[in-house]
Amino acid sequence: MTRQRAAIAWGALGVVAVMALWELYKAFGPAEGFVVGAIAGQTGSGAMLLPRTNDRAMPHIWDMVARLFQSTSGGDTPPLIVPVLTAGLTTLGIAAVGWLIGVTVGLLLGLVMQRWRLAEWGLLPWIVVSQTVPLIAFAPIIASIGSQVDRAGPIPWPQWLSVAIIASYLAFFPVAVGVLRGLEAPDRIHLDLMHTYAAGYWQTLWRLRLPAAVPHLLPALRLGAASAVVGAVVAEVSIGMRGGIGRMLIQLAGQGSSDPAAPWGPTFGSIALGLVAAGTVALIGLGLKNYRRGEATS
Repeated sequence: MTRQRAAIAWGALGVVAVMALWELYKAFGPAEGFVVGAIAGQTGSGAMLLPRTNDRAMPHIWDMVARLFQSTSGGDTPPLIVPVLTAGLTTLGIAAVGWLIGVTVGLLLGLVMQRWRLAEWGLLPWIVVSQTVPLIAFAPIIASIGSQVDRAGPIPWPQWLSVAIIASYLAFFPVAVGVLRGLEAPDRIHLDLMHTYAAGYWQTLWRLRLPAAVPHLLPALRLGAASAVVGAVVAEVSIGMRGGIGRMLIQLAGQGSSDPAAPWGPTFGSIALGLVAAGTVALIGLGLKNYRRGEATS
């Protein structure tokens, strides 16, 4: 319990530190930002390394928070926090489906790679390379395939399913690597002991390898959950799905010049989704606390 309280305290301290740095930079940073490689007489040339400190580029933190409780677009519209919560729940549900798909695929790949060394040699490099594909380019391909399946056959393919598939693309990687590392974690002496008991592969897997994999698997599941949220948000932006927090973020960002604090509402919502996803997976670890000694860090 003391360790958990210390982790919460350090996490809260980190949030406070980020907020303090934001306000300190806004108060004392260069008004026009910091630009490298600017050419005299040419507006917009060069690369900006630090942002401007005006209220349009960097609203105060208290203005961002206050904007959450103000009307979304004037009139009788609900406070901004209401559509942020609604869109966040939509994205969270889609990310949960993507996480389940990613966990299933990652678990199967990890089992296959651990069982046959040749499969590990052949699959692991491609699994690693798969994560170098830009998600913003991969998402429209999945959406196009989904629309073709929806038109061609009797099986419906809703747009949210494309988003879930794209989210699973990010989620499966840490799970596959975590399962592979975890299943290979038992010491040789323990494997030899199982052999002396004439235990087969499945008995060894169930009674030795899977319990030993828990310290590696739980961090992988948490990372996969957070990655699924990122994938869902990016996919919503890429394929233009309405109703999710990614689409809402793009819409409010387009109004940022006149309402600079508004885009930070869905931004905070996206951060909260990642924390909720990782925290939900942490609840799974409570039931596996007897197997978490020496847990790996994610």
